[in-house]
Amino acid sequence: MAVPESAGAAAGIEAFGYRQELKRSLSPFDLLVYGLVFIAPIAPWSTFGFVFNASRGMVPLVYVVGLVAMVFTARSYMVMSAAFPVAGSVYAYASRSIGESVGFLSGWALLLDYLLLPTLVYVICAVAIHAIFPMLPKPLLVAVFLAVNTTVNVLGIESTARLSIALLALQLVLLAVFMGLCLIGLAHGVAGAHLSLSPLFDAHKVTPSLIFGALSLAVLSFLGFDAISTLTEEAKGGARAVGFATMLSLVVAAALFIAQTYLASLFVLGRTAFAPGDEAATAFFIIAKTVGGEPMRWSVSILGVLFSGLAGALTAQAATARLIFSMARDGMLPKALAHVGARRQTPARAIVLIAAITLVLGVVLVNQLELLTSMVNFGALTGFLALHASVIALFMVRQKSRRWVTHLLVPLIGFAIVAYVLVNAQTNAKVAGLAWLGVGAIMLVVIKLRGGRPALLAEEET
Repeated sequence: MAVPESAGAAAGIEAFGYRQELKRSLSPFDLLVYGLVFIAPIAPWSTFGFVFNASRGMVPLVYVVGLVAMVFTARSYMVMSAAFPVAGSVYAYASRSIGESVGFLSGWALLLDYLLLPTLVYVICAVAIHAIFPMLPKPLLVAVFLAVNTTVNVLGIESTARLSIALLALQLVLLAVFMGLCLIGLAHGVAGAHLSLSPLFDAHKVTPSLIFGALSLAVLSFLGFDAISTLTEEAKGGARAVGFATMLSLVVAAALFIAQTYLASLFVLGRTAFAPGDEAATAFFIIAKTVGGEPMRWSVSILGVLFSGLAGALTAQAATARLIFSMARDGMLPKALAHVGARRQTPARAIVLIAAITLVLGVVLVNQLELLTSMVNFGALTGFLALHASVIALFMVRQKSRRWVTHLLVPLIGFAIVAYVLVNAQTNAKVAGLAWLGVGAIMLVVIKLRGGRPALLAEEET
């Protein structure tokens, strides 16, 4: 029988044939922290120059557009986490709304994002530290960062939450110092800074092509809030807490993005662009030096990378392990990966597997930052498409819902936005992503030929 939206959260995971094995210990605050850490409040620091050039100086506008665009996806996550309060995120939603084959491929697509994101972050951290201490090999740095985060994840979700809170606090302190220096610099007119609305909206520069171009940048900046849904079985408040934290983390991150980039933009009002290459890549560091001297530039470039990078990789590993656990529990991956340790109540085998894969990828791709960056978003965007399709399939097709706005209009708009971004992604990202999906399709055929797991849709309808 199909479980209605309101009954899913109340019934718990037992209604879907599972036992509560993971430890329910995460408060709504923990979930909010998790989402913010995954997004990273200081994420604009590393991309400011590129976004500045693409938006003709209207960086805060990009993040306003991003908030509006991603609200539709966040709303779909809220709806589906309430209907299916189980770990697995889009994999679980698509499996039970559209079919197990689509669900498997959706989960497989998300794995591309979740597997490559920690690798990308560790490589970025290693490159930053290696630049200061060239005697330290980048592969060694990747291994050290990975070992620390894997240990914390194995110790339990509470350990992950505690370290996430600490790293988030450090990011916010650093951000507060930067914004405080900006306000002081603004008061003294440093570098010609003065209050202006042009970074938010300049009628002479805004064009449809600029807005749609900014859309792709804006959406990608927010990727990560969706991973909160992988912790549904470990949240004290269940699906309701997950849905609330998903939307709130998106809004809070957007507010921080808009505020900090607006202040930073006031110190480059006379610029039309940053030179391609190193100047664009270090644009925010240049502004940091303008408002706070060399110490602030060093803090932003080194401490900022470490605080945000290690935190993001920590939560990414946790999310990936839960996704693998969920797929293995359903027999779509080796059953051994669904093992939950009795003491820590964590999917330790899945966590260790993720660490091993990340180590190999990190060592092999330590000098391939551009390739990693171009590939990391394909999986998340493909998963978002499946999410919106799942809302329509479950409520409009299967349950004949008459809530046209929530169950049809919102997911349709969200689907269109994500599809636009995905179509306009870099060619090498699309080629690599489609190749990954091809491997997943082959695995799915093998699973089916070997007996596989009975269709989850059929289970619910019996």
